Amino acid sequence: MVDLTLSQRSRQILEAIIEDYIATAEPVGSSAVAKRHCLALSSATVRNVMASLEELGLLVSPHTSAGRIPTDKGFRFYVDTLVGLRSVSHGEKREILKRCRETGGNLTDLLREASRTLSSLSNYTGIVVAPRFTTGRFRHIEFVKLGPKRILAILVACSGAVQNRIIDTEQEYTADQLVNMANYLNSVLEGLTISQVREKILSEMEQEKTRYDQLLEKALKLTRQALPEEQDEVFIAGQSRILDQPEFNDVNRMRELFKAFEEKGRLAHLLSGCMQAQGVQIFIGSETPLKEMAGMSLITSTYMTDTNTIGILGVIGPTRMGYSSVIPIVDYTAQLVSKLLTKR
Repeated sequence: MVDLTLSQRSRQILEAIIEDYIATAEPVGSSAVAKRHCLALSSATVRNVMASLEELGLLVSPHTSAGRIPTDKGFRFYVDTLVGLRSVSHGEKREILKRCRETGGNLTDLLREASRTLSSLSNYTGIVVAPRFTTGRFRHIEFVKLGPKRILAILVACSGAVQNRIIDTEQEYTADQLVNMANYLNSVLEGLTISQVREKILSEMEQEKTRYDQLLEKALKLTRQALPEEQDEVFIAGQSRILDQPEFNDVNRMRELFKAFEEKGRLAHLLSGCMQAQGVQIFIGSETPLKEMAGMSLITSTYMTDTNTIGILGVIGPTRMGYSSVIPIVDYTAQLVSKLLTKR
């Protein structure tokens, strides 16, 4: 938060400049502020205040224009103290609920649709980081025979998340053997987190060496192969919407940004820091976790599953984004996703 004390006049003029810049993407001059916002001030007075705001680092004057544009510090002050958040409309609420419910409760489909909905309603880029599968609780495992020495392992978490993995084996198993393996594992592993399952498997494998039960030992080995790696699933929608913003016409810069979007693992890792504080967080310009996102803002919120596993969703857009409408949409979507996941 920017710790500044501004007069009411300075606050009004700063707010007017920022809102004009959000609307036009053009530097804002003193005469435009005086005319458009009915401040009952002369252009000269507005110009003097603008100069003071520039000295404080809240505005900057591009060399090609006599007008001013907000700095990251100016946007931060605006978001922290000036912006008036609007309510999410009934129509927006209905659309978010309708689109998320149409996924039929499937976790992956729900989160993918949430990213699309965030993009659609904000006109920016929507992003959702799924809860790590390994932080969820184990529900059951199933083995399906695909061929003589090929098995499909289906691992299901209590959240409804599913991981499928094809395993090539050294020997052939009958369908009955696979069912017996799964039944044993389900009785041993039920209720544990996936991370705890890893530890349990290693422990059970050590014990099975002394029991000389080859089938159970092989079941444990299959499960170990079926367990997913520690990785994040990221859903991004509306990347091309960034190209619609007039300030992003630098091809090289866009190439770097799109490359960052493609490196989803890196993006998820950087966003994981947002999970440390629940609720809405706003990163402006240089505050964003990616250097490629200079000149952009990120609004995120945490959501939770029925097992209190936390994920992240949000919107990426220019620093000149409509904070008053985007912040409530991100907050409402996070609450709704949490509600839908908890009810399942």
